[in-house]
Amino acid sequence: MFTQKSFEIFSIDGLEARMAEIRSEIQPVFSEIGQKLLTKLSAKISNQEFYFHIAQHRRRTANAPENTWSAISTKARGYKMEAHFQLGIWEDYVFIYLSMIDQPKKQKEYAELLTNLSVEKMLTEDFIISKDHTKAEVFPLSAFSEAAERLGKVKKSELEIGRLWSKERFDGKEDSKILAEMLETIDQLLPIYQKLMEV
Repeated sequence: MFTQKSFEIFSIDGLEARMAEIRSEIQPVFSEIGQKLLTKLSAKISNQEFYFHIAQHRRRTANAPENTWSAISTKARGYKMEAHFQLGIWEDYVFIYLSMIDQPKKQKEYAELLTNLSVEKMLTEDFIISKDHTKAEVFPLSAFSEAAERLGKVKKSELEIGRLWSKERFDGKEDSKILAEMLETIDQLLPIYQKLMEV
């Protein structure tokens, strides 16, 4: 599980130095938790094959990443072309999102579906949304409808919905509880995900 050291990595200067720590400290945790999330998804949707990906940040040449993530999708060669699940970390929190980023192929269809879905009634109020995967800023679930509408109108808009866990909770005492909450988050997002995959 993540530790306080995981969050301190984002204060390391330099692309290479920070990436070295991300690879040694964070990516093994992604693999460990990701396999559990993958198992959960495969059990719930048994007729679909899922693939686990870890962001490598290969296109970066100067700036060190301010966050990093892993993803689960139905595509072996990538994940951004469709709605997918993300497990990631910023310097202040860990998140699990159902993500639509970087202009997925069915962006307009996703937006249309989500605009007509009463997502606020399907999820508990501790769920939040992100409108930009490159920023740490999050918004309450009440902002969902407006963000879903924007997803259909603005080409470069994004929408992620999920839960986050503040870095203070990663003291080693709550690891099993946090993992249970992560699996529960996937469970709660599954009905929305399944609808997205049908469009």
